[in-house]
Amino acid sequence: MKNALRTLFSPLLKIFESGTEPFNYEASHRVILLVMGLLFSGLASAVGYYAQGQDPGYFLPVVIFGAVGLVNFVVGFLGTDRAVAKIWGSGK
Repeated sequence: MKNALRTLFSPLLKIFESGTEPFNYEASHRVILLVMGLLFSGLASAVGYYAQGQDPGYFLPVVIFGAVGLVNFVVGFLGTDRAVAKIWGSGK
């Protein structure tokens, strides 16, 4: 299942997994990344729920927060150690 999901999200993962430079990975970075994904997804869900039937301008934060949450989840669950380090900025 993980390989199928990695194949599905390979265009996104290639951005973060590319490079051969040294990187600094810590396991806590992956945990924090997943927590941030949960927070951004929760924020997107809350805005979407409370903005039902309101101004269509509320759709923009839902899309942005949802996309950030999705990227955090994909890199956190499926990404390599290099991808996690690169999203934190500790890998070039």
